[in-house]
Amino acid sequence: MAVGVANFPDMPQINGLRFGVTEAGVKYADRKDLVVFEICEGASVAGVFTKNAFCAAPVTVAKEHLAKATPRFLIVNTGNANAGTGEQGLQDALSMCSVLAEIEGQDITCEQVLPFSTGVIGETLPIEKIAAAIPKALSQLEHSTWFDVATGIMTTDTRPKAACRTFSYKGKVYSLAGVSKGAGMIKPNMATMLAYVATDINIAPSLLQDWLQQTTEKSFNRITIDSDTSTNDACILIATGKAGNTQISSIDDELGKRFFEELMSIMQELAQAIVRDGEGATKFVEISVEQASSTQEALNLAFNIAHSPLVKTALFASDPNWGRILAVVGRSDLPNLEISKVQITLNGVCIVENGARAMSYTEEAGQKAMSSEEINITVSLGRSQINESVWTTDLSHEYVSVNADYRS
Repeated sequence: MAVGVANFPDMPQINGLRFGVTEAGVKYADRKDLVVFEICEGASVAGVFTKNAFCAAPVTVAKEHLAKATPRFLIVNTGNANAGTGEQGLQDALSMCSVLAEIEGQDITCEQVLPFSTGVIGETLPIEKIAAAIPKALSQLEHSTWFDVATGIMTTDTRPKAACRTFSYKGKVYSLAGVSKGAGMIKPNMATMLAYVATDINIAPSLLQDWLQQTTEKSFNRITIDSDTSTNDACILIATGKAGNTQISSIDDELGKRFFEELMSIMQELAQAIVRDGEGATKFVEISVEQASSTQEALNLAFNIAHSPLVKTALFASDPNWGRILAVVGRSDLPNLEISKVQITLNGVCIVENGARAMSYTEEAGQKAMSSEEINITVSLGRSQINESVWTTDLSHEYVSVNADYRS
């Protein structure tokens, strides 16, 4: 059985979107590593990209092309990030687009193709292999599925990641579906390593971009595996318009409101799927900061806890060493913090109250809470009414092994 197929969702086909997936041999033989999306004419396409200053060549090209034209094709390779590759990398990213456009013809221009790459940083892209495989990918446009796409964009992922939603509004059925990839080098500053989400609803391009940015902020920008922002992060949202609704151009549109709710849900599911598949992860951890004075204060503290090697290794060991969490709160430069108001719970077990160990806390209760595969750490600051959460993993021996051996 193919990896992950047993638990893969039954994904709806989005009218106006087709996929072609093949093997280019970028890094490994006999592995799907080249994906092409064909987008119908008239669709709206939005994108968000990494803010890493050393962004990969395909990110630079994709951003430029998206600003110039409405995309008709996306092309994705795995096994090589085409990052840190200078002028040659830019030429190779452009070649991916121009070769596809030339083969496809039908008035498709280079600027209507967006390139994406993921894999090892600093190695020249084997553009000859990719160019040779593009016709094979295009020949599969009638046959490839969401499962093929999800597996075709994997690198260190152990399973394909996908989510979908179908809902009715005034007697008409609308669909959303998407995939994501990523397991390490995850602390997005826009989206994740790669994610592609599509709907058949007709939505104005500017509104689609706004909604992508808003949902990204509450999903992919709330996850971290190892605090490293990738050079290749990208998230694309496509609205084909094939559902036949009157184009949504206002946030007050009732169908638009329903779509936004479903989009937020699917984006958070895809983001959390990355955390659940984090490199070497044995725990899925939600860190909630409550009663903070601002969103930024809450997020800074939550990410500080999520990034602490001492906290993450305690999570791996199922060790309720709550002093490590308390120490992070104390070193997080919270102005005028009243420690007597701080409360910390671990899967509902109160471990700290009034700034000290809770009178009701027992090591047995803490151990039981920490032994769960899903853990919630909640820190209440007693300052105001702002609540925020982030999602992360523990830090295991396997994480070190995966990354120590990544290029071998």
